[in-house]
Amino acid sequence: MILIAILIGCIIGALMGMNAPVIPYTMSGYLAISVIAALDSVFGGITSVLKGNFDLKIFVSGFFGNAILSIALTYLGERLNVDIYLAAIVVFVGRMFTNLAIIRRYYIDKWTSKNNKNIQPKGKEE
Repeated sequence: MILIAILIGCIIGALMGMNAPVIPYTMSGYLAISVIAALDSVFGGITSVLKGNFDLKIFVSGFFGNAILSIALTYLGERLNVDIYLAAIVVFVGRMFTNLAIIRRYYIDKWTSKNNKNIQPKGKEE
């Protein structure tokens, strides 16, 4: 079911990408930082699902809150002529790597425990 949702999302994204207007260079920084913030929220959501404490309200508020905060920091930094958005990038990417490590460990532990159950001790063959 999830694979079908991912496939549909990819198809919709590709169709929108082919028909969407080109983003001007002056706005590309805003888009980049908001995408990084959104990805951070997605990885955090996946991690919380695996831990069993996912809450949709927290996910949605974090998704949009992170994106809006990162855009605001980028705008403020642009006005002050200081690259404040770099701090947001460091934080969001650091959290993404942390969440990715948690996800990776979860699936490695799950895979190894599954393989350990399949291995029968010697002399106990049926």
